[in-house]
This record gives sequence, C-alpha cells and structure tokens, in this order.
Amino acid sequence: MEAYIFDLDGTLLDSMGLWLDIDIAFLKKRGFAVPSDYADKISSMSFLEAAAYTVARFNLPLSAESLLDEWNDMAAYAYEHTVQLKPYAKEYLLALKKRGAKLAIATSAMPLLYEKALFNNGIYDWFDVICNSGEVGCGKSQPDIFLLASQRLKTNPSQCIVFEDILDAVKSAKSIGMTVCGVYDKASESDWAEIRKIADYAINSFLDAPFLCNTST
Repeated sequence: MEAYIFDLDGTLLDSMGLWLDIDIAFLKKRGFAVPSDYADKISSMSFLEAAAYTVARFNLPLSAESLLDEWNDMAAYAYEHTVQLKPYAKEYLLALKKRGAKLAIATSAMPLLYEKALFNNGIYDWFDVICNSGEVGCGKSQPDIFLLASQRLKTNPSQCIVFEDILDAVKSAKSIGMTVCGVYDKASESDWAEIRKIADYAINSFLDAPFLCNTST
C-alpha cells in the first residue's frame, strides 16, 4: 500500500458521543426525542445532507444551512479544546509517516470543525491531503470522496487502504477496489459484525492496525 486514508469522527477522533449529545440537545430544544434509527440514517451522509434530512424529517422551520450553522456552533468549542484522538491513533500515524506512507483524511466534517481538532491534537501537518464531503456533494454511501483522496495523492485506488467506522463507507470504499480496515466505535456497534465480514481488516484499537507500506524513507 502507498496511501492510508482515514475517516475522522468515530475513526481517528473519539467524537461520536459528542454528536449524540448534540442531537439530543438540538431536538429536545424543539420538543423531539432522538428516534432510534436517526443516527443510522445520517451516519454516511455529508453534514449538509444530514441537515436537509433532519429539516425534512422533523418538519423544522429553518433551512438546512441554518441548521448546519447551529450544529457547528454547538460543536466548535469541543473540537477546538476537548475532542481527542482514539487510543494509539497518534502513535500509529507517526509510525506510518516514518515508513514513508502517504496520509489522507476523508471526512464528512466541515473544515471549521476538523481543522480545530487536528490542530488541537498536533497532527494537522501530518497529512498530505484532506478531503471533505462538501467538496464532492455527496456522503460516503458513494465512493466519490475516496476517489478524490486517491486522485489528490496521485495513487491508484488499489494502492489505498481506508480506515472507517461506518458500514456504508466501508462498502463504498470496497466497491472501487480499495483495501478497507474497519475501526470499532460504540456508535456503530450494531453494524460491527457486518463490517468485520466486509472489511479486509477489523480493529478494536489502533494498537492492532496493519502496516502495509511498500515505500520507505
């Protein structure tokens, strides 16, 4: 493998609990409880797609863009100050850098949020490429963001390994010939058994993550 492509929320970042808290607070303010299927429905969407879905599902009197701004405002402080990397993620990234691997991020998060978290955790400059779903206009149920990352890395998809915690994203990366490593997160626990079946690798911690580099410094 030449290139390693990472999701952020739920994969590198231990942030899914924060988004559950935001969902609860946002909907409670408007008199709704979080439906049991809500997180699964929006998990592979881009942030704008998730906002539009939420507006439609709850018949909210605001635009998707306004809802997105509110979500970002609710999350911004935590991403800048408290959201941390998952255990051993930083050590794994550093080991890959030393082996000469190309590193990329493919995230649904907005730059306003992910830039804060990457700077706070001291890894912003470690990545050769950062892509977000807003650039391709669709969520990760489609492989567009992974193709964009491989194109920017000037690497064939077959030479990329993707790290993901969401089932639909695992499926779409596999559909274009990428190797996939499923990463356990409690928020997607219900899909873990299927993720393990589909992915080439499945890890509970980055302590167990594979080294497949075929380049070196």
